[in-house]
Order: sequence, then C-alpha cells, then structure tokens
Amino acid sequence: MKNLFNNPPSTDWDLILKRPAFDSSQLEESVSKILLDIKLNGDEAVKKYALKFDGIELNELLVSEDEIKAAESLVSDDLKAAIAIAKQNIEKFHFSQVQEVEKIETTPGVICWRKSVGIQKVGLYIPGGSAPLFSTLLMLGIPAVMAGCRDITVCTPCDKHGKVNPVILYVAHIVGLKNIYKIGGVQAIAAMAYGTASIPQVYKIFGPGNQYVTCAKQLVNKEGLAIDMPAGPSEVAVYADQTSHVAYVAADLLSQAEHGVDSQVVLVASSVKVVEDVQKELELQLPLLSRKDIAKVALTNSRFIVMDDSTAAFNLLNEYASEHLIIASDNAIELSEKVVNAGSIFLGHYSPESVGDYASGTNHTLPTNGYAKAYSGVSLDSFVKKITFQYLNKKGLNNIGASVEIMAAAEGLDAHKNAVTIRLK
Repeated sequence: MKNLFNNPPSTDWDLILKRPAFDSSQLEESVSKILLDIKLNGDEAVKKYALKFDGIELNELLVSEDEIKAAESLVSDDLKAAIAIAKQNIEKFHFSQVQEVEKIETTPGVICWRKSVGIQKVGLYIPGGSAPLFSTLLMLGIPAVMAGCRDITVCTPCDKHGKVNPVILYVAHIVGLKNIYKIGGVQAIAAMAYGTASIPQVYKIFGPGNQYVTCAKQLVNKEGLAIDMPAGPSEVAVYADQTSHVAYVAADLLSQAEHGVDSQVVLVASSVKVVEDVQKELELQLPLLSRKDIAKVALTNSRFIVMDDSTAAFNLLNEYASEHLIIASDNAIELSEKVVNAGSIFLGHYSPESVGDYASGTNHTLPTNGYAKAYSGVSLDSFVKKITFQYLNKKGLNNIGASVEIMAAAEGLDAHKNAVTIRLK
C-alpha cells in the first residue's frame, strides 16, 4: 500500500512526516525584485504587476463605496444568513478573549498593571483566486475591529474586469471595513509593507496566501515588519481507531486535500484495517468532488501511518504539529490530553475541520509547517500590544529602592542606582 508506514520507529518520523518542499532560492529572488520595485515606484509598479500577473489594467486601486453597496444585492439570502451565524459565533468566541485591566499591588505602594492596546495600522490579505476566501475576512476583520485597530487595510485580488468578489465586499461591509484595495499577490504585500500614494503603510500584515504571498510576508518580516505567523500550505492530521466512522475520516482528509496541490493530509490509525477502510472511502468520494484534480495531486503528499499504541501515536502527532488535528474516536476528549502541539483540535465524530474554517467561532488562521510547536493561531491578542504600567508612591520606592540600588551596583550600572538614590535622599 502506497505511503503506508506500520509502527515506524521514532528515528524515522522526521523523514516520514516531511512536508512537501520546493526550491525557495529562485522564488525569493523573483519576489525580492518585485518588493524592491514597489518600494521604489509605488502605485506605478503595483499597477504594472497587476497587469502582468492578473491581466487587469487598474486605474483606481481602492474599491468604491458604490461597488461595496452593489455587492449586497449579488449575495444570496441563504448565504447572508449563513454568514450571519458565523459572524455571531466568531464575535462571541473572540469577545471572550477580552481581558479587563487588573491592577496588582506587588509591594505596598508599588502598583503594576497591563493594558491591551490595538495595533494602530494593520493589513489584511484575503486570497481571491480559485477560492475567494471571504471566511478569512470574517476571521481577521472581526478581531481587528474588536481590538480597536484604528486603520484597517484590506487587499484582495480582483477579476479580469476589475471586480472584487461580491461576497468579500459584503463581508467587509457588515464587519465595518471600508479601505479595500483590489490588488493581490506579492504586490499587495509590498504595498502594505512600504506604503504607496494610494495604499497606507501598515505595522502588521495578516492573512494566508500562495507560496509567493507567503515568501513576500517572510521577506518583509526580515526587514522588521510584523506578520501574523510563518505559514505554508494547508494541512490536516487525523487520528482514527476502531470507533471511527471511516466515511467521515475520508471526507475530512479530502476537505484539506482540495485546498491546493501542495496541501498535505496525514492519517494516524490504530490498525491496518482502519487505513484500508479509509482508503476505500477515499476512492469512492474523490471522483465526486468539483476540485478532484487538485485533491488527487495533494493525496500524493499523504501519509498513512499505523501506530498500535495510542501514546506512541500522539507522540508522533506532536512531532508533526499539524495545523488541524482531528481526533476521530469515542475517547477523543481523553486522548486530547496527550496533545501539546497543534494549531486547532477537532474532537469526536461530529466535529469536522470545516466547522472551524467557517462557523464554530474559533479562528481558522493557524500555524502550518510544524510552527504549531511554538506559534498560536490568530486571536484577539494578535491585534493588540500589551503595555505594562507601574506607579510608585514615595512609600513604594522606599520599600523596593534599596533592592534596586544593590542590584544595579552589582551589574555596574551606577546611573541606574543613582536614579533611585537621588529620590530616596
């Protein structure tokens, strides 16, 4: 059976779990040239690349208010109702992350606290190619507004007629976003990173994209601009045992495989029989998909791994650190205690990864490529800075001043010591 590994030793895990890779050196070279051109030539270069890559000659980059208003009538009532439910759940979950300011008196007369302040200028990149991801605008726009970000810039590709997907514009309207620019690709990342005459410079860029967009984000990050997280192609890992519904498991694997040809799906199963049953279901379900050609290529990056012991299975899954982890088992809650590395976890038989992509309330912008070992998914915290404060009265300085003097002197920092001494005298 292709791509099947039966109880592999831990020494082989890195090789087995290797993500699809490509030579990035040539990619970085071409992306760097575009970034520099836009840095130097602004709107002129942005429009040049829009014509070159997207085949559209743009006179105006900003989406007009009339275009936003017109989009509403192009969205079906059913879709509007579905979006309303998703919006409500996403708002409810992210609002629960708001932290009230709590002042702590660490020593009598010494009061410390921390306050969350919205990042003033943020840029949201929303893919709009073969699958316009209006759901990503919900996931990014809602917490950005909730966090109090002052200036929110949205960049998303337009079609050959210069029109942005109407559902993206509708979502922007109901979330309260007005500054939407009809550009995509590297040129959008560059415009937000450096600023142009039309597009304001931002302090942090959010949003997924193809390998060119991802590379552009990583390169501007090297220059000092903040980004949400390093990211790569979408991925899912599923743990399945004898209690799993194999049709559900196959459907979950295919839901990620259809994202792109470079997506990866990993099945960790308790027996060979579970793997065989899932593969039969994949063969039944794949031909029915509209994006079957994409999913079929992505499945060549798949891995089917049998692990008899559940502890070993989850050690392997923690090593993989998947963007999405589905635990398809009657014992999902108990097994989830073994997880320490994952972007988002889906528990039981009725929690497909799709619900997290759209409407459960959690954020679907998640770390990929193993970055879940150290990075979290996007949350309200992603859009704020946490600033600490301290206030000391005279009694407070008297209480800790001597300790500060002694420590400063021990480090040889006399001016630090004197800043306290001069007040104590």
